[in-house]
Amino acid sequence: MLSILLTLQSTVPNTGTSWNWAGTPVIIGSCLLALAIAGWTIRYPHVGPKMPLPFPGLFNHPSVGTFLASMSFGHIIGVAAVLGLTNIGVL
Repeated sequence: MLSILLTLQSTVPNTGTSWNWAGTPVIIGSCLLALAIAGWTIRYPHVGPKMPLPFPGLFNHPSVGTFLASMSFGHIIGVAAVLGLTNIGVL
């Protein structure tokens, strides 16, 4: 089975784009924006252990769950933004 997969891999052309650093600031910005908004919009952002973040007033002292949820949502929004900006030729 492994030899069949290796043979198939060598015959399939590489049509994907390679990874670069161009989209990194977009994803970082979307994660920080999601973190700043999540502390004020999540119903119970302080349930559980607190995340030791700088600027606690800006981020409203989020819990670990709030931090993980906002980082996940920020990555989803950031990847969508990077794909959209790449598709229109900005990145």
